[in-house]
Amino acid sequence: MNYNKIKLIHNDLNKIWKQVPVDYYDQGIKTNLLQKIWHNYKLRTFKDIVKGRKIDSILDVGCASGMLTNEIAKTFLKSKIYGVDIYEDALVFARKKYPSVNFIVADAHKLPFKTNTFDLTVCYETIEHVVDPLKALKEIRRVTKKGGISILAMDSGSLLFKIVWLLWENSKGKVWKGAHLHPFTHRELENIIKKSGFIIKQKYFSHLGMEVIFLLIK
Repeated sequence: MNYNKIKLIHNDLNKIWKQVPVDYYDQGIKTNLLQKIWHNYKLRTFKDIVKGRKIDSILDVGCASGMLTNEIAKTFLKSKIYGVDIYEDALVFARKKYPSVNFIVADAHKLPFKTNTFDLTVCYETIEHVVDPLKALKEIRRVTKKGGISILAMDSGSLLFKIVWLLWENSKGKVWKGAHLHPFTHRELENIIKKSGFIIKQKYFSHLGMEVIFLLIK
């Protein structure tokens, strides 16, 4: 898709993003048990995947308010870590709360980094929100170093997730209504990953099969 067309679509999507409080995740894990369990398990799975790896530079694509990005930073204290998101208000909040992380307003379809920059790129529960998932994945692959790894995660599209998400979107999570632009299944995402040029090294399921995590290499 032409990037100018993507920018036009973003103007409409801004209305959706603006309805999400900038501290949505930070408050969620404090006040909602289900959110706390979900995100803690997500972090535990991430740590299991990266355990023992030497990683000097990290990029979190779709970092929102930086909660997960900060937890990743605490896992790799000596690494240079960047978080990017197109929702500027969330990054203003992130910079104040997590000053040790470098937060940049940027579009996943056009990342402001040189080719082969990062040892690790992560994209958690974001790919279903972007206008052109294939274009975004090609960009993530471009900035990932040869020999580096990328972790891509999203909901699996399972029946259980669809039921849970329907209930969530019409209750506590109603601010996300209309935000899932691509509610594809894990198999559909797998096909897009292969088209992007990434190689799938491993594929995991977590959260009772509701989340799928791909470990990718360039």
